[in-house]
Amino acid sequence: MTRKTVKGVLKTWKEDRGFGFIKQDDGNKDLFMHISALDSSSRRPVTGDIIYYQITRDHRGKYKAINAQIEGVALKKSTANNTEKNESGKKLLIGLPLIIIIIAAAVIWYINTQQS
Repeated sequence: MTRKTVKGVLKTWKEDRGFGFIKQDDGNKDLFMHISALDSSSRRPVTGDIIYYQITRDHRGKYKAINAQIEGVALKKSTANNTEKNESGKKLLIGLPLIIIIIAAAVIWYINTQQS
């Protein structure tokens, strides 16, 4: 199910506790937002930020903001870049033992040919 993205203004923010409340543009009750809703944001929010978000219910049935973004704030670098780096690291880890085995075999072959 696709959730609708809505807009509001961050009314309060408790930096020390990592949460605040969004004043919703549609006039509904202020909405809770935890810092984890902004995982992709390149900076922490401040009171007055315009926030784009989706709404869900938590395990207690209360509404909260998720998948939030701060207007005009860049997103963190794509996780696709991190995935590419991880993949190249995995290739190195797989290739390195193979290189060591080849070198060891060459050394053993060289030693055996020198003894003959």
